[in-house]
Amino acid sequence: MNSIRLKYCTVCNESFGCGNESESQKCWCNELPPIFTLDGISDCLCPSCLKKATISKIEEYVATITPENALENKAKDLPKTTHFIENIDYYMENEKYVFTKWFHLKRGSCCGNGCRHCPYN
Repeated sequence: MNSIRLKYCTVCNESFGCGNESESQKCWCNELPPIFTLDGISDCLCPSCLKKATISKIEEYVATITPENALENKAKDLPKTTHFIENIDYYMENEKYVFTKWFHLKRGSCCGNGCRHCPYN
């Protein structure tokens, strides 16, 4: 059963499909972290605007994390995912993956490998 609806982004007015394609295939928005509410947004955003808003909210949140409060962060309590999102969980540098501070916060502890963006040091 297809329950995809045509919607218009409340930020850019671009049209996009919203909804679950089937019981097993959820809406594309479920790929992004479900951790933040977006102030002033009353309806769905298109994929581009939602990713930008999510990145912005993550950056705001990550900026509040110090080694002293890192173990108590709310990202570690998110459902575990099997995929990584570029510019949220990692970025590319010289054809190599560099994991972000957000990725490490979701992990919930230091792995001991001296990662560049480790919040637990």
